[in-house]
Order: sequence, then structure tokens, then C-alpha cells
Amino acid sequence: MKFILGRKIEMTQIFDEKRNIIPLTLIEAGPCWITQIKTKNKDKYEGVQIGFEKIEKENKIKKTMKGKEFKKLKEQRTEKDDKAKELKVGDKIDVSVFEEGDEVKISGISKGKGFQGAVKRHGFAGKSASHGVKHEHRTLGSVGCAFPQRVIKGKKMPGKMGGERITVKNLKIIKIDKENNLFAVKGAVPGPRGSLLEIRG
Repeated sequence: MKFILGRKIEMTQIFDEKRNIIPLTLIEAGPCWITQIKTKNKDKYEGVQIGFEKIEKENKIKKTMKGKEFKKLKEQRTEKDDKAKELKVGDKIDVSVFEEGDEVKISGISKGKGFQGAVKRHGFAGKSASHGVKHEHRTLGSVGCAFPQRVIKGKKMPGKMGGERITVKNLKIIKIDKENNLFAVKGAVPGPRGSLLEIRG
């Protein structure tokens, strides 16, 4: 099962043999521990729940949190993964489940950008800067229609931007540091520095 949780550290870059720049994102991945095994008989589906970042002080763990002494918990479906059947509660998962050259998909929460206009939020071109256009350069334009006499639901308009779950696929692992639980992927991943990431093989 190639699934692990991690934290985004920062972006950097390296040069390949032809002196081309390769943009990299450094991720601190794991170690994670399996906290629960989901079965079809009990939960109506097969899956594995893993925990990330142990809560060190015992007095912070409440009775309702017994058995889940982690800051972050996430699940992964395992119906199509035969190797997941060998896993047990308490098993440790680290970056060794991945190899250099593997392609992964990474999910996270994108940066929140607040309330934005349609030009920034949806990539509208805005109006021209020629004669007769006054204080209208970045406005939305017409939003209504003759019938029905209302604004149709789902129309691209100004609103809150960012803060959404984003998944980026086909990111290649360039380097793995097993001793420090680090790996570098080619390209950018969603979220600010220190944000939680879900890495799937």
C-alpha cells in the first residue's frame, strides 16, 4: 500500500545533466502508524486508517481519543490492493514504501486568497483600455439574460477563492532521504508551507 501523510516544507530547484532547472517540492513524509483496519463485514468497505504526528504528552490525550493518539488521521480504500491485507494495527509506514522515479498524486488544501474578482478568480480578460472605458477595466460585464429574468446558478462571478481540496497527479519522485523521512517531487503541490499532504502511489 503506497499511501502516507506528510508536511510541505518548501520549494527549491536543482539542475540536471543538461543544466536544465528542475523545480522541486520538499516534503516531510511520515512516519505514520496504522490505527484502524476497515472491513466489509463491519464497515461495509475495505480500508486502512493511518495516523500522523503522535501527541507526545500523555496528559493531553483524552479518554475519547484512546487508541488515536495522533494529530492527523486519514483513510485509504484498499479494495484493489492485495498487499494491504497483510497490514496490522500498529504497523509503521515510512518513505521506504516509495522508490525514486515513482509517480504519485498529492492532495492538499490550497492557499486561501479571500474574496477576489472574476479577473483573478476565473481568468477573465477584463475590458479594453481604449476610449470610452472608464473605471470598468476589471469589471465582470453582463450577467443576466432576457429569459429567465435572473442570474443563472453556477455563473462565474466574484467570490471567495482558494481554501479548496486540490489533487495534483503524475508528480515524479526525484530523491528520497529515508533517514530523515524526506522526499522531493518534481513540480508544485497545493497548500502553504507546513500544510498537510496526502501522498498516494
